[in-house]
Amino acid sequence: ESDSYAFTFHEEELNAILAKVPAGWKVCVISVVGAFRTGKSFLLSWFLRYLEENCVRKSDENSANAADDTNQDGKKWYERVQTLNQHEGSFDWRGGKERNTTGMWMWSEPYFLPRENGEEVAILLVDTQGMFDHETTVGLTAAIFGLSTLLSSYQIYNVDKRIQEDNLQQLALFSEYGRMAFEAEEKAAAIGVVESNEEGEGNNVNKDDGAEKADPKKAPFQKIQFLIRDWQNFDTEDETDIDGMEAEMQSYLDHVLAERAASDLKETREQITSCFEELSCFMMTHPGFAVIKNKYTGDTSQIDSLFMNLLDRYCQKVFDSKSLQPKTVRGRELSAVELCTYIKSYAQMFEEIGSHFPKAETMLDATSRANNANAVTLSITAYTDKMNTVAGPQSHDYHKPEDLALFHKEARKQALLAFDDMANFGSRKAIEEARDTVLQKLEKDYDVFVSLNSGRNPLLGFETYILPMAVAGISFILRWIADFTCSGWSQTCKASSDLLSHVYMAVFFFLVIVGSTKAKQISDLLDRVKAAIQLLANDGSSNQKNQS
Repeated sequence: ESDSYAFTFHEEELNAILAKVPAGWKVCVISVVGAFRTGKSFLLSWFLRYLEENCVRKSDENSANAADDTNQDGKKWYERVQTLNQHEGSFDWRGGKERNTTGMWMWSEPYFLPRENGEEVAILLVDTQGMFDHETTVGLTAAIFGLSTLLSSYQIYNVDKRIQEDNLQQLALFSEYGRMAFEAEEKAAAIGVVESNEEGEGNNVNKDDGAEKADPKKAPFQKIQFLIRDWQNFDTEDETDIDGMEAEMQSYLDHVLAERAASDLKETREQITSCFEELSCFMMTHPGFAVIKNKYTGDTSQIDSLFMNLLDRYCQKVFDSKSLQPKTVRGRELSAVELCTYIKSYAQMFEEIGSHFPKAETMLDATSRANNANAVTLSITAYTDKMNTVAGPQSHDYHKPEDLALFHKEARKQALLAFDDMANFGSRKAIEEARDTVLQKLEKDYDVFVSLNSGRNPLLGFETYILPMAVAGISFILRWIADFTCSGWSQTCKASSDLLSHVYMAVFFFLVIVGSTKAKQISDLLDRVKAAIQLLANDGSSNQKNQS
């Protein structure tokens, strides 16, 4: 029976988005989750406007400076926005009581902002289906929340008016799952090490030298932020005192997460704090009643001024260089290609289980499978990059087979170290299979490099030119002997001399014709002759040193 609530993964669309991120660049995934009809898509549309004004664009010489939120007209970035009309680039949103977003959607364009260390990171925005409506099952709600948490480096939990205990319990549900998955990962790693030691395998993939160990105290997820919408209880009456309001936000979060005497409340908070590296809170006032009406079309002049001031501060905080942390898995920052591998693995897992909540072992398998795939790609790339400098298509030097074998051995060693350093958790059998895949690919690549290097051998193809030149040389010598020894009256000697003359002249003109049509090859030939002489001279000097 088909599951009407199951996920459908649009792989081509994902590949098209991530292909726009330059190779090797790290990726920050910002997602918004929460109950339906709480303004998630509306918020993300404002994020888009902010990024359009402040992002760094590699292909646009007139891009704005991310550190400056005012333009030459002296207006704030949001004051230049006239409308949030979807036709002008926004997440799909609307007022009213019916749900709007279904599934999970990633914006089609990445944006680029500078990090604190000076590097640039790609920003991906993700919108999610609203939870707790009358059409979404509990399992699907948990799956949406879970998948969003797995993929995000910065997750915004959108709540209405205040953080209630059920909000914390819903968050703790997936947090508890994250803790179980993390513990299952550590247990599987420990069992794998014991089994390998008992078997005594000499080529165990996870050796202690260089392999990074997971910190059991490290939280499995990165950052989550409670975004409280329609907050009505700011103590300050000065609408320009945003700093004072922020102080109230932090005080409120401290109060919500403070330790409680009741065991269930205490466990809920411990689960949340142990599964996220960073928790924070921000509050937004109501945007104005005009915004929530069905007929509202996005006119920004109808939005409340305090809401806009808080929105301005919030966007600056979210996209601040100190806040932008790329998506990490076990402490490793992911590039777009690596993130794509994880997304595919997780999406495949959720497609298989439908709208049900995944088991910790299932999650561990999906994560380790994606991690192994990234480790294979990383190690093969490390090998080819090193070998390309020595014997790749752009190389012009010929190396002796024994020297090339040494280069191969060293590059192979470094590639396997890179693999072992990354593929360090999950099923030992799966890691060994991935490592075998790397070894097989390296040997195939090595055969290609050997072939390319052999093509640069200066002695290769000399027989094509030596044979005609040898014939011409012998003919010339025989003619000279015949002319020197034979009588001028002998018709036989004269005929032989003419024949030999015709032979070496024919060879001469043949070589002239070849040279005129293959000037490049002749130039390469001369280079090969020079290289061959140097090679033979070096071999001769080496033999003399060995004899002495």
